Amino acid sequence: MKELRVTPIKNGTVIDHITCGAAMQVLKIIGVPDKKLNSPVSVLMHVQSKRAKWKDIVKVEDRELNPQEMNKIALVAPNATINIIRNYKVVKKYSVELPDTIKGIVKCENPNCISNQKEPVEPTFDVLQKNPPSLRCHYCERKLENIFSNIL
Repeated sequence: MKELRVTPIKNGTVIDHITCGAAMQVLKIIGVPDKKLNSPVSVLMHVQSKRAKWKDIVKVEDRELNPQEMNKIALVAPNATINIIRNYKVVKKYSVELPDTIKGIVKCENPNCISNQKEPVEPTFDVLQKNPPSLRCHYCERKLENIFSNIL
């Protein structure tokens, strides 16, 4: 029986230890398929893991993530690691971690919150818990119920 394997990437980013089932959310965060990419993206789902029983993995060739994208990934996959690959070698490895305060990457669910009005106010959230993520709006103090649907 022939076995298919995902090949190593020469340059780019590997997002590993994604919460099983969250790879599609990670793809949306990094702009796949919305952005016009000229490089392959590989998605592995429901892969056995030593840390957790199962995990997802996303490989993006010829692209490195910015800090804002890493913070967004931490919201949906708090145990993820980001590996920067250059010339087939891991040159940097990050464990995603939410800061104590998040600005400008999530919107408040409260339609009456000042951050949802036409005021020049950046949505700001206090991180109540990092894993699993729990956020509270800095302005109206409403706890965010559905984080992923409110990612900007």
